[in-house]
Amino acid sequence: MSIRFTAKARRGMVAMTVAAGLALGVAGCGGGGDDDSKSSPSASTSKNSGSKPSAQKGESETPLAELKGTEGLLLQITSAQRDSGGFLTVNGTVKNDGAKSAVIPPQTSGDETEVIAHGPSLGGATIVDSKGKKRYYTLRDTEGRPLTTTGLGNLEAGQTLPVFMQFPAPPTSTTEVSLQVPTFSSGTIKISG
Repeated sequence: MSIRFTAKARRGMVAMTVAAGLALGVAGCGGGGDDDSKSSPSASTSKNSGSKPSAQKGESETPLAELKGTEGLLLQITSAQRDSGGFLTVNGTVKNDGAKSAVIPPQTSGDETEVIAHGPSLGGATIVDSKGKKRYYTLRDTEGRPLTTTGLGNLEAGQTLPVFMQFPAPPTSTTEVSLQVPTFSSGTIKISG
């Protein structure tokens, strides 16, 4: 009976150690710290109440660029921030300027099978550094999910949706890039940071 008790105790300790390790891992992935302003916006939609939203850190109230899309959709870019980790995060909003409900086209996800498998997104977006003669695609995680706003769908007339896209950062000598999103016009944006 003593051997069985020892084996059960050992299994219990292993289970407790694994559970503690997982809890620490989840807590470590939770973000936190002083850099909360750079976290990705949620993909939920909200009705425009008529009041102007306040500018987030690093974002201007005047858009850097406005890209016109189909069915009255408008993509307004509010910031393009280079960080020390070698990434460029582009923030903005998609607005339905039309008089009726509009669907964000599925082409905005791009045509990569792995990206499309994770649902509607802005995974087809690219930036072009004409000075360096390079095109940069949206980043993906290890499971192929694009590092952009996902879960895009319908927007009612006048409704806005905050969006983001993350790319590898061009060299620091590059201060302007062209943003291209399928079904939207392209636009030049100035990089800060």
